[in-house]
Amino acid sequence: MRLLIIGTLNGQLGAASQLAFKSGAQVTHTENVTSALSVLRAKGADLIMMDVALDIKGFVEQISREHFSTPVVACGIGNDADKAVLAIRAGAKEYLPLPPDAELIAAVLKAVSEDKRPFIRKDKAMDSVVKLADQVAASEASILITGESGTGKEVMARYIHEKSKRKQKQFVSINCAAIPENLLESELFGHEKGSFTGAVARRVGKFEEAHGGTLLLDEISEMDSRMQAKLLRALQEREIDRVGGTKPVKIDIRVIATTNCDLSQAVKEGAFREDLLYRLNVVNLNIPPLRTRPADIKALSEHFVTKYAELNGLTDKPISSDTINLLLSHNWPGNVRELENTIHRAILLSSGDEILADAILLPDGSTHPGLSHDDASSPSKTGMDAITIGQTVAEVEQNLIIDTLRHCLGNRTHAANILGISIRTLRNKLNQYQAGGVSVPSPGGEIQRAAV
Repeated sequence: MRLLIIGTLNGQLGAASQLAFKSGAQVTHTENVTSALSVLRAKGADLIMMDVALDIKGFVEQISREHFSTPVVACGIGNDADKAVLAIRAGAKEYLPLPPDAELIAAVLKAVSEDKRPFIRKDKAMDSVVKLADQVAASEASILITGESGTGKEVMARYIHEKSKRKQKQFVSINCAAIPENLLESELFGHEKGSFTGAVARRVGKFEEAHGGTLLLDEISEMDSRMQAKLLRALQEREIDRVGGTKPVKIDIRVIATTNCDLSQAVKEGAFREDLLYRLNVVNLNIPPLRTRPADIKALSEHFVTKYAELNGLTDKPISSDTINLLLSHNWPGNVRELENTIHRAILLSSGDEILADAILLPDGSTHPGLSHDDASSPSKTGMDAITIGQTVAEVEQNLIIDTLRHCLGNRTHAANILGISIRTLRNKLNQYQAGGVSVPSPGGEIQRAAV
């Protein structure tokens, strides 16, 4: 794991860096924000530990403008509650008291480096997929992981990396649908200072960050044709050109790509390059949908109960057999992601010694579709009955999108999958609604108010 430490704190941060190094981290120590930004642009970082006395808010805002998503942990002398609160309000993810404690440093590094979604599989439907993954993990072959949204494609990609010869190097991922088209080239290949408005300094891209390791190109189907051509060249020549650069940069990476689309059909429709598909699809791993993996539904449900009980300070409790049967009967169009949201709500709503079926609810309080004993999922109670006669098609569409997003607790990717539209289309719709004064759910389920 790459750890960037900023500041001195009378030598205490230096001591923390030594403990982190002994825990296996690759540590870079800088004394000020300017130097830290240079390091971040040059080689990236997985975690930043920062002196609480420095301008955390300004630093977090700056790295956000430059599209870094690296978490920042504030560090200060002793357990100063006021400083901790101010640091977290400024954008830090956590506050770490110093002098450093070896166990605490190790715990922080472990929390950041651990995969937040462990690879849990109990169903036989996954056996052949995992067996093939094990067979090809040690190779240098490019791998295309396919499957519906929410099935665990990134989890599989991380599993392959950990089984590969590159496991000691970086695993770097980029969501091709989440980056605006005009910035994707810079995010992938990096840029030179002044190459475009906002390019305040040279920055390496994801290809260079992943040098020696694995690069995950998530939602590859969302990449436009121009970028597909540049990606193909990078994979063929094993070199990239930074935006505004004058000479190519050699790269050594293993590429894994994911998609929830049929790329063969996209090739026929002219939306995806056939030669790029051949280059990416040396090995195909197709992850079956959750509805075909009943043993995984049960295992994952129990895992999520434990996870969210601990997170919310609640008692871990068993899921009743009736509830398990109801979970097994649902179609799970959002797959593991939808199941996780459902169990998170259930642990909050459950008041007895077991999680009963009445805790499996939607955010609006109605019974989860497909999980009721009576008529909650009947066509006579849903669909057209929910549409007010006299609404325009645009109004019906807006209500459907907002309601689906609310059901998904603000998760854009999950909602786009259920609606059958691309995440880019969904984001454009939501921006349009907000511009018109409509409040939309933000990730996590909170309402994001429209600007007034």
